[in-house]
Amino acid sequence: MKRLFKPLIALGVVSLGLAGCSRLDMQDQPKYKPERPSDFFADGRSERQPLPGTIARGALEEDTAFYVGTDDQGNDITAFPIAVDRAVILRGQQRYDIYCAPCHGRIGNGLGMIVRRGLKQPPSYHIDRLRDAPIGHYYNVITNGYGAMLNYAQQLEPRDRWAVIAYIRVLQYSENANVNDLPQEARSRVPPTSQPPIAAQANEPLVTRDADFTDFPAKPATPSGVPGAHGAGAVPGSQPERK
Repeated sequence: MKRLFKPLIALGVVSLGLAGCSRLDMQDQPKYKPERPSDFFADGRSERQPLPGTIARGALEEDTAFYVGTDDQGNDITAFPIAVDRAVILRGQQRYDIYCAPCHGRIGNGLGMIVRRGLKQPPSYHIDRLRDAPIGHYYNVITNGYGAMLNYAQQLEPRDRWAVIAYIRVLQYSENANVNDLPQEARSRVPPTSQPPIAAQANEPLVTRDADFTDFPAKPATPSGVPGAHGAGAVPGSQPERK
């Protein structure tokens, strides 16, 4: 009897262990994967929307000047909410050349390569209206768009927007700077007044002039080879029309 009792106890212990291993309630719980539908809720979605006014941790964005570009009264700010140094300006130049120069031009004159292809020309940054515009105006335009310009909130985070604006101010200053404000070393590299001025457009570091354009910017054109109607000023080119 004792010989049979011990194996039965062992068999019982093993059975209980196996039964415990077969319970997967904790290891394999019922769940929905992201974006999966559900018929449990009336809207058919498994995700529950956050309550109105819910703010993620670390995303309160209380600094209105930095995140909105306005003061407490809603007016465009006139002073940068970040410290502007050489590193910020160089960062702004990099972001500007990537996202802004195609339309606004490398020197901010509104003659970027997109404009050379026939799209609407933005105003030059060097007109009085934009030289006098507060920096909060530029932040609002980058964030929300303006006229034909779409917003660039996804492409430029808030700090990069301020860096781009700082670089725009540098461009504006460079076109209206007094030579006497320069250090002596920099002043020695300024061309003499007897040298004929170089047109801003010709001075831009752009690609070779397109032979399909005539009298630009007076007659902006769409060059041959680009799908769609040709703009005024386009002349036949050697490139076949793409379908």
